[in-house]
Amino acid sequence: MKILVTGGAGFIGSAVIRLAINRGHSIVNVDALTYAACLENVATVADNLNYYFEHTDIRNRNALNDIFEKHKPGAVMHLAAESHVDRSIDGPADFIETNVNGTFNMLEASRTYWHAHGKPETFRFHHISTDEVFGSLSNDPSIQFTEESLYDPRNPYSASKASSDHLVRAWHETYGLPVLLTNCSNNYGPYHFPEKLIPVIILNALSGKPLPIYGTGSNIRDWLYVEDHADALLLVLEKAKIGRSYNIGGENELTNLELVQKLCKILDRLKPRSTGVYEELITFVQDRPGHDARYAIDPSRIRNELGWRPSVTIEQGLEQTVKWYLENENWWKPLQNWASVGERLGTKS
Repeated sequence: MKILVTGGAGFIGSAVIRLAINRGHSIVNVDALTYAACLENVATVADNLNYYFEHTDIRNRNALNDIFEKHKPGAVMHLAAESHVDRSIDGPADFIETNVNGTFNMLEASRTYWHAHGKPETFRFHHISTDEVFGSLSNDPSIQFTEESLYDPRNPYSASKASSDHLVRAWHETYGLPVLLTNCSNNYGPYHFPEKLIPVIILNALSGKPLPIYGTGSNIRDWLYVEDHADALLLVLEKAKIGRSYNIGGENELTNLELVQKLCKILDRLKPRSTGVYEELITFVQDRPGHDARYAIDPSRIRNELGWRPSVTIEQGLEQTVKWYLENENWWKPLQNWASVGERLGTKS
């Protein structure tokens, strides 16, 4: 299958591309190469004859039309998005332009192409989204997000993703575009841009810097290893029924403090400090405005209908992630010099 992947130089998109190429798919990577994108993320497959790169912004509708006609994909996996909550608080405009308007452009370019080629039954538009569109949960472990959960976004990022989800469903209901939707929990793993919690903690620890935790560290997230997520996304694309949505979770709920403590213990084993332990560097900082208390996914639908479950535990995934950062300084070191990377953002209210 030839798959057009938007945002393929980003964290999740590149994991999808690496896995898809290794499974024999052809890939068209459409990426604007904004600040968090890095073509080194797909360097291991870039010379493959089934890999094509188009340096294009999804806000450019005409360019998208040309790419569809040039490559004639059999499916779309739409991952391109602005995704950092703190940045969305400081500058929401980019999130609306890319996540909402960009998704509209992708839907229209896909619909135009689909119509022009006789509405092939095998075509799919797979929209990849987040569990943050559902808002915040209480700490009651019996309550989790399901595919029927009401949308209740609380920040500009999640609101923009909720908007894009609604557009995708509308294009299916109104125009018959064959769509699939997935909403995932927090991803982690190799190639994670060093502004998100896990890489920040790892890299700050290695530099002997404070390990910042928002508020009291009591916020709970469900953590999903990025390569497990890529596997789930390809399974949905290949096997799911048109119009269906799936919540993809790692089945690993932890408070932010618990997560950081696990990372510290792994680092104590793999890269001990000259004196003391890494947990001594933990520092509690001003909380994010409107910080959601808890995210947790009920993965029953994807498990029961498609037979998918995560392949690694949180302990295994975190250890693999720490090892990857220890072994790939040449990847992350240059990124730390980029504007605002490592700075505290999202304190505006």
